[in-house]
Amino acid sequence: MTDTALVIIDVQNDFCPGGALAVADGDAVVPVINRLQAYYSLKVITQDWHPAGHTSFASNHPDAEPFSMIEMPYGPQVLWPTHCVQGTNGAAFHKDLQTGDAAVIIRKGFRKEIDSYSAFFENDRSTPTGLLGYLREQNVSSLIITGLATDFCVRFSAVDAAKLGFDVTLVEDACRAIDMDGSLDEAMRDMHEHGVKKITSAEII
Repeated sequence: MTDTALVIIDVQNDFCPGGALAVADGDAVVPVINRLQAYYSLKVITQDWHPAGHTSFASNHPDAEPFSMIEMPYGPQVLWPTHCVQGTNGAAFHKDLQTGDAAVIIRKGFRKEIDSYSAFFENDRSTPTGLLGYLREQNVSSLIITGLATDFCVRFSAVDAAKLGFDVTLVEDACRAIDMDGSLDEAMRDMHEHGVKKITSAEII
């Protein structure tokens, strides 16, 4: 049993070029992540998994524009284009991503009333996904973070992991960002302030 897990965040069709919420160059992370998988025996994958009527979708708010902000009971919320709807091709993992060796797949955002960026908690910051308990049972102390998008789900997952006491490393070339109104710079500052280390895949492979 290893003390390190490779965490692969939301490498799904809707976040890749041609998808409903495409991250520029998002599919470029796939070969990098696949190479990294050979170096870690414990691999965890997360998957955005929204119902069609999810409250974070702009389409479910009359006259709301995608990427506008509203206030939810748990705080400010970006209204996103409809994406990663349960059972659709957009919610499926990129066809070239190796998933067969994953120890666990964490689905998040499946509760209609609340969004979920982090691999550990939904956006109320208290509803757990179950990942923490799993990692604790596996005696994991270090996490290697990869995936999409750097400034949202990757950021919140990495920061939460650091707050929970894990040693966290972000593999920069195994991630891509949306970079909305300076969100990438903010995310990198936030991760740095919480002790998240940055490396490239070449330092592992």
